[in-house]
Amino acid sequence: MAIIVNLDVMMAKRKVSLGDLAEKVDITPANLSILKTGKAKAIRFGTLEAICKELNCQPGDILEFNENGF
Repeated sequence: MAIIVNLDVMMAKRKVSLGDLAEKVDITPANLSILKTGKAKAIRFGTLEAICKELNCQPGDILEFNENGF
C-alpha cells in the first residue's frame, strides 16, 4: 500500500499510550490499533481531526504517501 501510517511514531514522540489516545478521541483501542498498524482501509476525517488535535500535529505527520509502498 502506498499510504504509510506513522501514528505510532507520533504517539511515541508525544509519549501517549494507545489506551489513552483511544479514550481521548473516543475510538475503541482495537480500532485505533488497526489504524496504528496500517491495516485500516479508511479513516474518517473526524477521527483524523481528533487524533491531530490530541497529538498537536498535522495529518501529514501521521499519513505519508510513498509510491513504492515502504
